[in-house]
Amino acid sequence: MMAVRLEERVDGLETLFGQFVAQTGSALLRMERGILELKNETRIFQKEMKDFKDEMKVFKDEMTDFKDEMTDFKNEMIDFKNEMTDFKDEMKVFKDEMKVFKDETKAERREMNKQWGNLANKMGTLVEDLIYPSIGRIIQEEFDLKPESIMIRITRILPDGRNKEFDAIALAGDKLFFNSTKTTLKNEYVKEFIYDIATFRDFFPEYQSRKIIGILAALNIPLNALKYAERKGFVVLGVGDKIMESKNSRGFKPKEW
Repeated sequence: MMAVRLEERVDGLETLFGQFVAQTGSALLRMERGILELKNETRIFQKEMKDFKDEMKVFKDEMTDFKDEMTDFKNEMIDFKNEMTDFKDEMKVFKDEMKVFKDETKAERREMNKQWGNLANKMGTLVEDLIYPSIGRIIQEEFDLKPESIMIRITRILPDGRNKEFDAIALAGDKLFFNSTKTTLKNEYVKEFIYDIATFRDFFPEYQSRKIIGILAALNIPLNALKYAERKGFVVLGVGDKIMESKNSRGFKPKEW
């Protein structure tokens, strides 16, 4: 009876041991598989880390190259700015020199025109040498009219015995530009010119329909005489950069007679 029980117990132990061995083997197999998978994952992770490190190294190298290029670019920009500053300084010096040259040239031209005017005055040819070459241009510049006719040194004698010499007359559009030229502009000449315009149509009845604009010209123009002539509505011409030029104030509108 005891032998039977012992045998049963042995059989039970063998069964349990078999189950234990089976279970342990299964667990070890699973463990081995897990370890193998972990090793594979570790290898993959290590490779990925190596690739990442390599990529980071390439990136760092590229960043270093980029920084170097940016440094070079900044240095080039600094050089360019310095060159531009030098160029601007040189241009300023050049402009200043050109302004001085232009001012000197204008002053020389004015002086030459003045000397030419003085010579023409001595020779009695102010109208021929100063007014005739200038009046057409001035009419175009100041009135936007192209003269169709310019006459100088015209003498008219009336049946009643009156006679007069007119320095210059220019016809343009519906206007007649009447000039009187003096060496020095004086208030008394302005008054005389008013009378000359008032009697002008007696000598030139053919121009009754024309509007008359008076032009006074002189080598020397005192400021008080200029202002007086302007108040009376006359264009005033004097020696300038272009032989003769308008001396009236900006925005001046001449009187039409």
